Amino acid sequence: MNRTTPIQQAVPGLWRFVRRFWHDIRPQWPLLMGSGIALLAEVGLRVMEPWPLKVIFDDVLIPPQSGRSAVPWLEALDPVLLLTVAVVSIVAITGLRAVATYWSTVSLAIVGSRVMMRVRDRIYRHLQRLSLGYHHQARSGDLIIRVSSDASRLQEILLTAALPLATSILTLTGMVIVMAWLDWKLTLLSLMTFPLFWLAATRFSQRIRHASYQQRQQEGAVAATAAESLAAIKLVQALSLENAFADVFAQQNRRSLEDSVQTKRLAAHLERTVDVLIALVTALVLWYGARLVIQDALTPGDVLVFMTYLKNAFKPVQNFAKYTGRLAKAAASGERILNVLEQTPEVADLPYAQPAPILRGAVRLENLHFAYAPGREVLKGIFLSVQPGQQVAVVGPSGSGKSTLMSLLLRLYDPTTGRVLIDDKDIRDYTLDSFRPQISVVLQESLLFAATLRENIAYGIAGVSGADIEAAARLANAHEFITALPQGYNTIVGERGATLSGGQRQRIAIARAAIRRTPILILDEPTTGLDKANEQAVVDALRKLSQNRTTFLITHDLHLATQADQILYIEQGQVLEQGTHQALMQRNEAYAALFRMQSVIREEVTPMS
Repeated sequence: MNRTTPIQQAVPGLWRFVRRFWHDIRPQWPLLMGSGIALLAEVGLRVMEPWPLKVIFDDVLIPPQSGRSAVPWLEALDPVLLLTVAVVSIVAITGLRAVATYWSTVSLAIVGSRVMMRVRDRIYRHLQRLSLGYHHQARSGDLIIRVSSDASRLQEILLTAALPLATSILTLTGMVIVMAWLDWKLTLLSLMTFPLFWLAATRFSQRIRHASYQQRQQEGAVAATAAESLAAIKLVQALSLENAFADVFAQQNRRSLEDSVQTKRLAAHLERTVDVLIALVTALVLWYGARLVIQDALTPGDVLVFMTYLKNAFKPVQNFAKYTGRLAKAAASGERILNVLEQTPEVADLPYAQPAPILRGAVRLENLHFAYAPGREVLKGIFLSVQPGQQVAVVGPSGSGKSTLMSLLLRLYDPTTGRVLIDDKDIRDYTLDSFRPQISVVLQESLLFAATLRENIAYGIAGVSGADIEAAARLANAHEFITALPQGYNTIVGERGATLSGGQRQRIAIARAAIRRTPILILDEPTTGLDKANEQAVVDALRKLSQNRTTFLITHDLHLATQADQILYIEQGQVLEQGTHQALMQRNEAYAALFRMQSVIREEVTPMS
């Protein structure tokens, strides 16, 4: 059975990760080179550290017999002078090593910070590009962990694992060479226990890596549960679900704790095993080295240098257990990041896609079919032709495919078969970055950001003046309530616009759509859940907003659809009726029956209002 090395077990995807981000790492070569030079200087100075002690022992405290000094010219020096030089050398070597360590660490820290900044940026941008199908299956809290915490943990590879490990390997190599020069037999005795160290590390490293990966998965689940419950805190409190979510959170938190404890237990077990092996080899080397001194084969200073090297040489091996655990955690984070980056967007620019010109707004749907899963069609054979500036109302029961149709128009999904054409050209022939900005959207639940109202209206639009923002707010019937706020347009709204009412949020969303001046407008249930006063203000704003724009209105309220140039009545993914309000009423089918029923309900509700 093949057995991989501990490093291979700890970071199986490290080289793959480096290759993935090589374009971000390569520009940092001056800092990397400087860090490498400082690292070599640090290693050389570490190797030199015990030699002043050897001189003190062999040439000052225990003067050798004439002619038997390892360095003959030292016999001519005054012992006090020799002691002074040795002591100063200890301070100088330690000081220079500290400077070298500082520069290697700082240089690598700068490189790590720059690379991690680009890694986060790339993950975030890639997540934004991934299709809705991926986001509907993934948990937002887990994705946030990957963007923030997993990316940060990768820095451990550079600063708390890779750098010390490189230093340790180089130091170990240098010290073994000098030890072999002093006495090859004693060196061989020291290295006899290395297979035991390797066996111990090999045994635990794979288990540490697996436990670390499980821990990161559990941390993602904990974050996802917290994000979901906090995002819907109003519903959670209204339905008294606090305890239910708290129980789920506690259970996942407990599993994360168990995996964390398991990881630390394995790492601690490996470290203690290494401690025992180091004590064993130290005892053997000290016993044999002392015998060589008694036999005049070595000097006491040689043994002192040897023991110092031995301690320092095995310290990297002792720390290897710690490095393995850290590398395993970083590798688990790297794998989770690469898993995201390796996801391919279902909707992306085609190789031959061209930037879209300024669109006129002529829309045509040709035999449109779509299914979220094979064999389960949501839309079946949709045909539609809309002239620039026309208004189209899409109505029908819930789940009939109305919002899906608009998602295809925005190219959030691609149709299974059929085409969506704008200005007589398939929208797949346009690049997404040039096509989507020419469509404005007002959703049922509009999302506002934790920023000022001014920033929310102009979000993502460069070079917008205050007059433009105010004009858009006036068109949306939002100017009056904005100016009534203590800080007016500079009022900061809470996350998701929680400090505003539903009607106020909708009017800000309409202002955001108005300032874009796009040729196509999509309104997805824009008045659902509003009271009569807010609904009327929003309807008036929508009427002004839709002028001279190709407008698609998705609504359950058929009274909003009466002024549309075309009405599509969709049921079970098929267009059952199509025409103007008057034409559909004359046909006296499903649309007419639903309109009359809603009219009766409105008449009954109005006196009670």
